[in-house]
Amino acid sequence: MPKIMPCLWIDDRIEEMVNFYIETFKDGEIRKVDRYPDGRIITITFRLKDQEFMALNGGPTFPFTEAISFTIDCDGQPEVDHYWDTFTADGGEESQCGWVKDRFGLSWQIVPKQLGEALAGSDRAGAARAMQSMLQMKKIIVADIQKAYAGS
Repeated sequence: MPKIMPCLWIDDRIEEMVNFYIETFKDGEIRKVDRYPDGRIITITFRLKDQEFMALNGGPTFPFTEAISFTIDCDGQPEVDHYWDTFTADGGEESQCGWVKDRFGLSWQIVPKQLGEALAGSDRAGAARAMQSMLQMKKIIVADIQKAYAGS
């Protein structure tokens, strides 16, 4: 078990949320389910990629905010599209610069490695153009970042 595990406080949609994440990340798995004496789920421990999470069926007191988000490192446009399209479906919300909120209100940053490569590139003018291009986007478009970096 990791030394630090994010705990996601959710209001009665714990199974729906965890199953959504497991399906979205394809390699995810449920590790443990704990129940109240009446049979309702209190916590689910699960893994997405190499990160362990706990979901807590804690009631409506503390909803998610943009103060916490999770970053997904992607390799190329198809992976960006998969996460973006999945998270914005069924009530999710687009934001700027690769940020998206899923239908449960949890914020994610969908970041292609090609963005980092452009921003850290040796051509500092190209990096600045890539940054300006990214600042105009909601979903990051890899080809547009690369064109901006190249100056075309």
